[in-house]
Amino acid sequence: MNPVEAWLKAQQSRIRGPLNLALVLGLANGSLLILQAWLLAQAIYLTAIKQHALSAVLPWLFPLPPIFVLRFLLVQASERVAFDAGAQMQSELRAELYGRLQALGPLWLASRASGDLANRVATGIEALQGYYARWLPNRALSALLPIAILVAVFPADWVSGLVLVLTAPFIPVFMILVGKGAEELNQRQWRKLARMSARFLDSLQGITTLKLFNASRREARVVAEISEAYRDSTMKVLRVAFLSSVILEFLSTVSIAVVAVLIGFRLLWGDMTFLAGFFVLLLAPEYYLPLRSLGAHYHARMEAIGAAEGLVEILQQPVPEQPRGDVPVLDAPLGIAFRGVDFAYEAGRPALTGVTFNVEPGRVTALVGASGAGKSTVLNLLLGFAAPQRGSILVNGHDLSGFDNAAWLARVAWVPQRPHVFAGSVLENIRLARPGAALEEVEAAARAARAHEFIIDLPQDYDTRVGEGGVGLSGGQMQRLALARAFLKDAPLVLLDEATAHLDGQTQAAVMEAMGELASGRTVFMVAHRLSTLSLAHQVVVLEGGRVAEIGARAELLMRGGIFARLARAHEAGVTT
Repeated sequence: MNPVEAWLKAQQSRIRGPLNLALVLGLANGSLLILQAWLLAQAIYLTAIKQHALSAVLPWLFPLPPIFVLRFLLVQASERVAFDAGAQMQSELRAELYGRLQALGPLWLASRASGDLANRVATGIEALQGYYARWLPNRALSALLPIAILVAVFPADWVSGLVLVLTAPFIPVFMILVGKGAEELNQRQWRKLARMSARFLDSLQGITTLKLFNASRREARVVAEISEAYRDSTMKVLRVAFLSSVILEFLSTVSIAVVAVLIGFRLLWGDMTFLAGFFVLLLAPEYYLPLRSLGAHYHARMEAIGAAEGLVEILQQPVPEQPRGDVPVLDAPLGIAFRGVDFAYEAGRPALTGVTFNVEPGRVTALVGASGAGKSTVLNLLLGFAAPQRGSILVNGHDLSGFDNAAWLARVAWVPQRPHVFAGSVLENIRLARPGAALEEVEAAARAARAHEFIIDLPQDYDTRVGEGGVGLSGGQMQRLALARAFLKDAPLVLLDEATAHLDGQTQAAVMEAMGELASGRTVFMVAHRLSTLSLAHQVVVLEGGRVAEIGARAELLMRGGIFARLARAHEAGVTT
């Protein structure tokens, strides 16, 4: 058994009760089926062979309608219980998967293709429904129901029972032989689907860039080629699946025909009674039906194994340890100190090396440097997304690694370069910072962020619905909503990742004014790509190659004529750093 299927089976313990109930209902239906066959055989035997009157046959016919109704109800109940069990499994696994993704953190998520992850979370989880709702119940029934039928057949005719026993193994054997090839093809198919999903989503997210470089048509051709290759491979999987179904139908039909021919000849020779022969003949198709159904649901197993491969990879990823210390985090402005901090995202590729600097409480520190210098890594360390691999970060003299992670993040406000706006009302989006905030507090935060003016101009002001990703809002409006969140949170530490990027001059001026008020009385780290935003900074830390190259006030660094001075001259010449 491969590790993926072992994991799938290990999850059965979550829904063992419903699965057992579905199995019991299925066996009860099978028992009624045997009784139904016996009553029909008796009625036809008395009518056709014994020539009894209708009154003598009616006692054998009266129980049949209630049996039909009860069997129908049992089948419906069994399928419903199995479906609910599969849905419960989906819900629990999806919650577990979301929890693991949250625990892995933004850095791990950023290293993976978002299209691939979306495909695993959505399509991958959905593909498990058939495994738990159809494959597992039918697998158990295919083992137990034929045994129950054999128990009824052997007393009536041991020869027919022996034929059933000898022919039945051919169906699962051929199912396994054909299914092994289909299983490998299906796993490849899921990997192709993951790659195609990742490529397609990346193309959609980068459509603006593709159009700017006149590469959209070329990318469309590439996506079309990938889709066509996926279609071809899908047809190969379906070809094998249909071949499996044809083989199973052929084997079961031939086996039933063998039983029927033997019964016919033995009736002709007088070696068995009509009642026994007809009873066995009624049960023969039902004997092979669970095995044929198992083959029909085999594709659900293959699909689940292909999907679970990606899920297991995520669920088995080691989760970074989260500190759960008892060191208190003070609400007053925080003093931050980096002491010889080293960090690398990958072995041999350091992002920070020996970074040391101090930030006084209530002061604004700007992080400056070329792309890849380590500015975002400093913010990631302060947000707790990563931990220093060497050295330490001190907060009011206490090592950050000893802080409770949730308590620490409650005292940090983060305004990213591209803030995310969720589908919902403007009020709900601002309240993400403090869900229980009153409307008056939200309005005050929006006024401070220079957002109130444009919000009240919206069709339903604060109750106006916006789309996922801020559909319906401009970049400047989304940036001011993010600042409103920071004002509402009122955290003592604020992290600004170039909050004025991609804004026009008028909007930038409004955002800069709001940032100045936000920085008042708080400790602020500000990643600066535009040197014009440095007017708020009390201290500038220049990073180069993951090391601290220069530290000082803006005017002081300009006088030195070093790296910062060169960046300032390049900025003045119109080059974006």
